[in-house]
Amino acid sequence: MINLVRLPICKLFALLWLVTLAGCASLVSPMDPPKVTVENIRSLPVEGSGPRFLITVRVVNPNEQALDIAGISYEIELMGRELVTGVANDIPLIEGYSEQSIDLEAGVNLFEFLRLLASLGRSPTDVISYKVTAKVDFRGLVPTQRVEKTGEIGVP
Repeated sequence: MINLVRLPICKLFALLWLVTLAGCASLVSPMDPPKVTVENIRSLPVEGSGPRFLITVRVVNPNEQALDIAGISYEIELMGRELVTGVANDIPLIEGYSEQSIDLEAGVNLFEFLRLLASLGRSPTDVISYKVTAKVDFRGLVPTQRVEKTGEIGVP
């Protein structure tokens, strides 16, 4: 048994800090990353800032606890060129073991898109590689999660 009266003050603070740290670590339960799939992409009317798209994604929550998402930032690369980027902060609560469709607005980097078209014109390819990355920030004690998907799309 530890006699707290005889401990020097710095050791007492260190002990309290360790107990607090252990308590906080037990509050955060491990989470599986959400599964995100793209359902639809539609163009939006141009409002002076270049082409914009509405991307509908389906988010599947494979966890018991609800996902209370504060915000998402995301980007889509084709052939190693970052073409589409966006952020969203009005994400609905996604209950545990459920799924939700979410609409995200995204802008296109027009210069990168033109460079991609030029490179495809110089050297045609049968497949286009893609990479979708997203950073999902949660409210509360749940740590930020990063989601990344890569693959290839066949070109007819």
